[in-house]
Amino acid sequence: MTGAGKPTGAKKRRHTPPQTVNVLMAGVGGQGVLIASETLALAALCEGLETKQSEVHGVAQRGGSVVSHVRFGPRVFSPLIRCGEVDVLYAMERLEALRYAHYVKPGGTVVMNDHVIKPIQLSDEPERPYPQEVPEFLLDKGYDVLVIPALPRAIELGDKRCANVVLLGVLATRLGLREASWQTALAKRFSPQILDLNTRAFADGRRLAIDLTSKT
Repeated sequence: MTGAGKPTGAKKRRHTPPQTVNVLMAGVGGQGVLIASETLALAALCEGLETKQSEVHGVAQRGGSVVSHVRFGPRVFSPLIRCGEVDVLYAMERLEALRYAHYVKPGGTVVMNDHVIKPIQLSDEPERPYPQEVPEFLLDKGYDVLVIPALPRAIELGDKRCANVVLLGVLATRLGLREASWQTALAKRFSPQILDLNTRAFADGRRLAIDLTSKT
């Protein structure tokens, strides 16, 4: 995993996608976007792929908008993704999905947590309501949209803080990285005390995505 401008990758490549995969990960400070992006980058490295993860942009304090770019493939030249080139947008909040949807390529995928955190600016300006029908708007734009109740699932698992990993499990079904690589990444990123919880959260997200896909 690298910061901006520092490519890395194992010499032995076990599973190489035909081109660079671009994932944009967005949310609100405190939702675990950085943890999720670090785990994704680790999983890609486990595949022997060249991987770049940008610094987190935006206000990284609780309540502010946060976004991270993750790119992996046989060769990655830049850590940042240009507008219109994101393969999958991972959004931990509805408004953040809307805010960064213009980065997604035509026909790309939006994996969205079905959760609302009203910005302070909207609270101070009642004439500016929180946008409604966000999934419908994104579907009308031609995106493949998965709306996931990640927070309720995390609460059922025992800790609302693992909602980001539930959504990461959903994201994993759209990226083609091997299950073993994800399991290695989870073990590297999470301490033994919380690894079991997050492993179960990841598996729950994968199952949920498969169930949703089978119904469409």
